[in-house]
Amino acid sequence: MADLLIELFSEEIPARMQASAAEALKRLVTEGLVSAGLTYAHAGAFATPRRLALAVQGLSAHSPTLREERKGPKLGAPQAAIDGFLRGIGQSMADLDIRDDKKGQVYFATITTPGRAAPEIVAEVLETTIRNFPWPKSMRWGSGSLRWVRPLHSILCILSTEAGAEIVPLTVDGIAASDSTRGHRFMAPDAFAVTGFDDYAAKLKRAHVILDPQERAAHIWNDASQMAFAAGLELIEDKALLAEVAGLVEWPVVLMGRIAADFLNLPAEVLQTSMREHQKFFSARDPKSGQIVGFVTVANRDTADKGATILKGNQKVLAARLSDAKFFWENDLRTVTAQGLDGMGAGLANVTFHNKLGSQADRVARIAALAREIAPLVGADADLAEQAARVAKADLRSDMVGEFPELQGLMGSYYARAAGLSEDVARACVEHYQPLGPSDSVPSAPVSVAVALADKIDTLTGFWAIDEKPTGSKDPYALRRAALGVIRLVLGKGVKLPLGLAVHHANNALSDQWFAKVDRKREQLADYASNSGITLEKAKAVVFKSVDEKVAEDVLLMGFEMQWAVAGQRDNLIAFFHDRLKTHLRDQGIRHDVIDACLAMPGNDDLTLLVKRAEALSAFLKTADGENLLQGFKRANNILTKEEAKDGVEYSFGPDPKLAETPEEKALFTALDTAEAAITPAMTAEDFATAMAAMASLRAPIDAFFDSVQINTDNQIVRRNRLNLLHRIRATCQQGADLTRVEG
Repeated sequence: MADLLIELFSEEIPARMQASAAEALKRLVTEGLVSAGLTYAHAGAFATPRRLALAVQGLSAHSPTLREERKGPKLGAPQAAIDGFLRGIGQSMADLDIRDDKKGQVYFATITTPGRAAPEIVAEVLETTIRNFPWPKSMRWGSGSLRWVRPLHSILCILSTEAGAEIVPLTVDGIAASDSTRGHRFMAPDAFAVTGFDDYAAKLKRAHVILDPQERAAHIWNDASQMAFAAGLELIEDKALLAEVAGLVEWPVVLMGRIAADFLNLPAEVLQTSMREHQKFFSARDPKSGQIVGFVTVANRDTADKGATILKGNQKVLAARLSDAKFFWENDLRTVTAQGLDGMGAGLANVTFHNKLGSQADRVARIAALAREIAPLVGADADLAEQAARVAKADLRSDMVGEFPELQGLMGSYYARAAGLSEDVARACVEHYQPLGPSDSVPSAPVSVAVALADKIDTLTGFWAIDEKPTGSKDPYALRRAALGVIRLVLGKGVKLPLGLAVHHANNALSDQWFAKVDRKREQLADYASNSGITLEKAKAVVFKSVDEKVAEDVLLMGFEMQWAVAGQRDNLIAFFHDRLKTHLRDQGIRHDVIDACLAMPGNDDLTLLVKRAEALSAFLKTADGENLLQGFKRANNILTKEEAKDGVEYSFGPDPKLAETPEEKALFTALDTAEAAITPAMTAEDFATAMAAMASLRAPIDAFFDSVQINTDNQIVRRNRLNLLHRIRATCQQGADLTRVEG
């Protein structure tokens, strides 16, 4: 057994690529080694800005000799077939055996593949890996043909055993493998040799390189936290930034500075975003006021002045960046003060949302109309919901969001407060985008919920109308996320929102806009024909080429087509919601057949009602009464279905208790009367747990009925009555869910 060490040393690898590159190196090399017949015990990959490293422990010394038997043509086959078989296996006729087979005698060949030494295999696998490495972007340099993310300088590749280290003979594009590497670019640039991974990691650390990115990140966070604490400040956690900064330095040196007083009046999110995006600085806040007053930067080397020069330069650049942010902030506030938030958002009319769905202003108008309809259902004031929807996207035209798009919504809330709008409207500006993902919080303020639902439902309805639905793994408009957002909003608030009705309102808003555009185009067409003194047909050919950017005359009918398209897609869109809901509920442990049983019931576009059914049925079926009642229901349903098919009639007429002959039959009538008296009001109140508990009381009477009563008796009147009684059992048990869809 040997240990393999590989290092690919290059110019700086972008931080965002390092983790995936390390995993790719590990995967490609280990898979290649295993495919070639070698085995190993453990493998670990590492990355720094200038190197990818892989350590493989317990690698076998050589691959095994393989023997394979291959069946060839039958005896007496054409010579051409035999010659082709021999060429394929690289053998001669003398090497073949003749054996008996099911269809006669056939030729067999035994192919022996000798094992190979590990160095030969490693060299072959590593060269293939380097030449075919899956970099998102790569480059060529000099006169060579090799492509790498940045110029590749050296390859370290050694196999270590108790006897010592052996350099694997390998040359890629003129770069020969060796046992040497280099340390920090400035602090330890000289080359040094290593004998194995432990020696490699230790010597790198002495050469001011921390190999493990997790160790670098922990070092940065610990030093930064302690430095902030010593200054009486609190470091704001940012895991993504920490991982990125750890990929920018090989020898992290933490430095801390203060933000100039001129910039402390900027919103905390602006300070944090500007420092993170432009400078890769961590933010430090005063724990008493919560205000960001300091920053932490990470240098890549020790200096004689303890980083003072580096920190001074960083503060100078930071002041320039924050001056820009201050200008954007103050300019936006002037716009809001002079024109209001509506004035800031006026330019949305010139921003295309989608060429088939109009501008952002068109979309805002649709969302506002829909939010007004949804507001009463979520306990929101309709006027406030409409107002919030009209200004929620105004900050898309602000200078600040133009510079930092990730602050959309958040800046809108600041500008709404500056414009004197209510806190509900200000919160809706930022919260209507939520939830952005499965881990994002769900807004609880009614106005925010109304606008968030309107935003997402308008998006889904619009893209369904133009037939831009997700396909396979492709979802360019994040429609699956929008549907899951609707589900979480509805369920989080317990909202009774029939999605069919919401889609209907969204469709109306969309159609109204298209009808208005059609009317404007018709007026424009008539005016042009009248003023030009030409026929209407000729006017169409001219107007729709020049005015509507090559849109054909058929655009006049698009408003009507859109309306019919949405109407035809309604059920498809509701089914899309159901698919997302199934995934959501399965994650909560509710079986797929239970969900299907509830989806088959009326009102399945009311997600809150649907989930209440599913949760109650799931809990019910986990009890002994639930399982036994299900079996009784299925027995009744199977018999009834079979007899109805045989007789060609439906036994749905009410059974007569006067025709009951046995005590068990009479007891079942009484039990059904009692159960239905409890089930009906419970179903009306949507108390599915109570309804199913009442159904559970039928378990014993149904079991006794089937144990003692013959359904298909010779008395046809009694037989029909008993089949009608089975129908009553089925109808009673089906009130909560379609139990025919439940397995078991």
